[in-house]
Amino acid sequence: MDYGKFKYEQTQKEKLARKHQTKVEIKEIKFRPKIDKHDYETKKKHVVRFLDGGAKVKVTIMFRGREMAHPELGLNILEKLAAELGETAIIETAPKIEGRNMHMLIAPTKKKEVKESAPETTTAEDETSEASEN
Repeated sequence: MDYGKFKYEQTQKEKLARKHQTKVEIKEIKFRPKIDKHDYETKKKHVVRFLDGGAKVKVTIMFRGREMAHPELGLNILEKLAAELGETAIIETAPKIEGRNMHMLIAPTKKKEVKESAPETTTAEDETSEASEN
């Protein structure tokens, strides 16, 4: 066996494997517990844009000072966001508090590719095979 040919084929296989692999990107959006309605909508649009691009999104609620006394405000924001994203995203990691931040990881749902079925037509090959069978 030619060792040079073997090495060449190995490198070609590795190149092909690298070409077809996908790197999952994680984007982060930061919210505050006292976020206003319009600011929330703007950041939600960013989250949707990231998800449409195929990236996972880490949503962070940052608490400062006395805001730590009310973690339910941050939890409400995360639950509201998850409910509004509904069909376009799935929650990969449930909301949890680490220090002064609350995190939640959202991943895009898998898009189902719709393949249109071609109408059944007989080709010349089919006709010849049917004729030879008869």
